[in-house]
Amino acid sequence: MVRPEENGRTPGAASGAWRVTVLKQERRKAGPQAYEPSRRQGEPLARRDDLRVHGTAGKISCIDASGHTRWTTPCSGVPNAAHISRGRVLVTTDSLAYTPWGNLGPALLLDLADGTLITELRGERGAALGSGRFLLGLEGYDVFDTWEYDRDGTLVDSWRSYGHYVIGTGIRVVETDRNLPTRSHVVRLLPGGTVERGPLLTDPLTPRPLVLSDGTILILDSGVLRAVGRRLEDTVLAELLPVAPEEMWRYHGRLHRAGDKLTVSLTERHPDRPDKHTVHSWTLVLHPPR
Repeated sequence: MVRPEENGRTPGAASGAWRVTVLKQERRKAGPQAYEPSRRQGEPLARRDDLRVHGTAGKISCIDASGHTRWTTPCSGVPNAAHISRGRVLVTTDSLAYTPWGNLGPALLLDLADGTLITELRGERGAALGSGRFLLGLEGYDVFDTWEYDRDGTLVDSWRSYGHYVIGTGIRVVETDRNLPTRSHVVRLLPGGTVERGPLLTDPLTPRPLVLSDGTILILDSGVLRAVGRRLEDTVLAELLPVAPEEMWRYHGRLHRAGDKLTVSLTERHPDRPDKHTVHSWTLVLHPPR
């Protein structure tokens, strides 16, 4: 279901805010592979200037623009993401064996120059700040926390919040607490462990958001496309396929932007047949604030 537009505007979108127009809506059947996000083979985990950080099971490598391998460092897991900041790189990994934390592997803080291990940390999701500093977060087992570390791996600050990190004008988090009913919000992290709460979300596990040029965050929240501004103000852009929060375990959402076009997809898993999926997708045009 797409909420109808009035006079070319989505109801609920205020004047001066981002707007969307739905160009196309599709629905198709798919197998289980449609549910799993995948990284293209050979794609780097992170890049900075002429350096690329790659990861495969058991090792992390840094390769320059000419294809020369600057260094290779062993690791005990499978690297899944990397973040670079001023001569340091933070690499999060999946474990090769099941642990009390599931498939969570160590988070490695490395020297970008030669791959030397600075320290080993614990966290599932990270983000780069300035001056060699990083955020690292973890959720589960009464942990719902984000920590800030400096370039030497020293703890600088911490917050009771976790989710998708948006770095720019301060630090914002689209929280993902995996609870029903969810208590996730879009928040801002302030110094001294202070969390400024913005709009409440309905999906306990929202997909990775998109960030627009003015800092607005696009969020797919239980089948509803929402925009949250830099001051944490909230606008509903389109009710694409509203889903009850207790049913969101069957859905996996994705957002992709190319120019002024936005593609939104919701992959729905059959409630009784886990090998059967339906992919709902929409192509939208983004209209900037006037």
